Amino acid sequence: MAEGGHEVETTTGSQHETRDVRYRPIVGAGIGLVLLTLAAVALMRPFMGLLATRTAGRSEQASPLAGLYGRRQPPQPRLQARPLEDLTALRAAEEAALRGYGWVDEDAGVLRIPVERAMDLLAERGLPARAEAR
Repeated sequence: MAEGGHEVETTTGSQHETRDVRYRPIVGAGIGLVLLTLAAVALMRPFMGLLATRTAGRSEQASPLAGLYGRRQPPQPRLQARPLEDLTALRAAEEAALRGYGWVDEDAGVLRIPVERAMDLLAERGLPARAEAR
């Protein structure tokens, strides 16, 4: 008896297919696909070489100004090559500014002092009093 184009054995009481999937056509198609791919790659290599030499002969020469200016960095902002190191250096500079002494405006006599020292001075002297407005 045939169901859906497959033979079904009915003499033993259990119904199952008597033959499995044919693997030869599947393996053959796979091998053929691999061979076709390899042939395409082998044929494309010399063709791409021919196109490269043809294009190189037709392209314009480099600008004479390129030799004068050379390679320069692009204008700001630029991408950071090492962002973690840049952030560490920035934090170290900020920490040094917070913990050290330095001039903010030397002509006006404005100094920068550490935060802890400023808090100690404020605790000792208190806040400056405002002039009474009349």
